[in-house]
Amino acid sequence: MSIGRAFASGIGMVAGGFLILLVLVAIFAPWIAPFDYAAQNLMNANAPPGWPHLLGTDEFGRDVLSRVIFGARTSLSVSATAIAISMAAGMTLGAAAGYFGGFFERAVMTVVDLTWSFPDILIALIFVAIIGPGLTSTTFAIAIAYLAQFTRLTRAQIVRLKRETFIEATVNLGANPSHILLRHLMPNAIAPVIVVGMLAIGDGIVLEATLGFFGLGAQPPTPSWGAMMSSGTAQLFLSPWVIIFPGVAVAVTVIAVNLFGDELIRALDIRDRLRGA
Repeated sequence: MSIGRAFASGIGMVAGGFLILLVLVAIFAPWIAPFDYAAQNLMNANAPPGWPHLLGTDEFGRDVLSRVIFGARTSLSVSATAIAISMAAGMTLGAAAGYFGGFFERAVMTVVDLTWSFPDILIALIFVAIIGPGLTSTTFAIAIAYLAQFTRLTRAQIVRLKRETFIEATVNLGANPSHILLRHLMPNAIAPVIVVGMLAIGDGIVLEATLGFFGLGAQPPTPSWGAMMSSGTAQLFLSPWVIIFPGVAVAVTVIAVNLFGDELIRALDIRDRLRGA
């Protein structure tokens, strides 16, 4: 299996293994976390790493390790859900624009190009500012921020595939557009989109952390890596571990996503198709 070859190299095995472990930690967070992430103990506030709080406590005496573990659940679920929504919408728009062309394609790509010209963080901030803070608005903000990327990529793949001989033969045999799109074009165009989607999850984690840092993501007491770093800035010199450990979690996770994504591109041999898009 092509995807399995991404684990063949040492880098792919380490990065992929870490991501699998992180997903399992997020899923089983209630059983893995040593403490309740919301439990406060003001008498033990800002305690340094040690026993029993391996990563220390924050300004409210909450266990940092437990909050990092539950923060993984928040960051991964928000990012993965947002990218899945963005991929589904972007593939639908991109496929329709690439296949039908004409006025519909021009209209879709004009809107996409306009949003493409703005930074992702700016689009997300505007959306959250309009809708209001919270995990739901953060999820849709990230989805909208990356919609243009998936729309452009899918359209490029569909336009390239339309010129293939087997598609021309299918058209000449009288197949209807929906059959051609769903049975022939989309299956052959989906691999690059999935790889880019996985890489976008890393960017989504950073964007979710950024919104959380500004207080627009998860609301207290729900932990997220960005919100933890935001609260830790006030105690930076008193208890630096509050901001360091969630920051390390974000950095290591994004690096692992990017490294495994590179191995996946190599395994699927789609670098040229991504470059052409």
